[in-house]
Amino acid sequence: MAPKNDGSAKKVVMNKGAWTAEEDQKLSQYIEIHGAKRWKTVAFKAGLNRCGKSCRLRWLNYLRPNIKRGNISDAEEDLILRLHKLLGNRWSLIAGRLPGRTDNEIKNYWNSHLSKKINKEKKLETSTKQEIVSKEPCVIPHINVEGVKGSTGNSEDNFDVNEFFDFTTDLGSYKLEWVNKFLELDEDSWLTEKS
Repeated sequence: MAPKNDGSAKKVVMNKGAWTAEEDQKLSQYIEIHGAKRWKTVAFKAGLNRCGKSCRLRWLNYLRPNIKRGNISDAEEDLILRLHKLLGNRWSLIAGRLPGRTDNEIKNYWNSHLSKKINKEKKLETSTKQEIVSKEPCVIPHINVEGVKGSTGNSEDNFDVNEFFDFTTDLGSYKLEWVNKFLELDEDSWLTEKS
């Protein structure tokens, strides 16, 4: 059976929220001396009251010396757009092709600037396509329903299906010789072959 906690063990309360300049300095000094590894021990030995994950993210996204801070250039923005089209939301892979930029920074830039820009461009494209389609005249063919049973026309003539599908007169002009051959098939021989 597992030992029961009687409440005598003290819980260490971790700091949450914004990092102070003093904490940043402690973390940077410890990593300069000992290196960026085993983040749980880094947090404890550096004298920070933070969890290892918080220390790791602070170092990787803000305190590393080779991080490029500031505005993203047009060339970088173009590269982000092309890589996002190719790779999707794989921010670490995209950041690997932009030296000095972190995956977190690229993701934040994408969500705050580029995705809105792309959505705006897509809306403009679809609205111009709709305008082009709406400006083209719509042609509705006129169907003469005179002579068809059930039509509202005044003519009393019946619709003759055989006359409508008669291909014997103009077969050469429409190159429909195959229809004539098809219609000449003996239905009885076709049924006997099937069974």
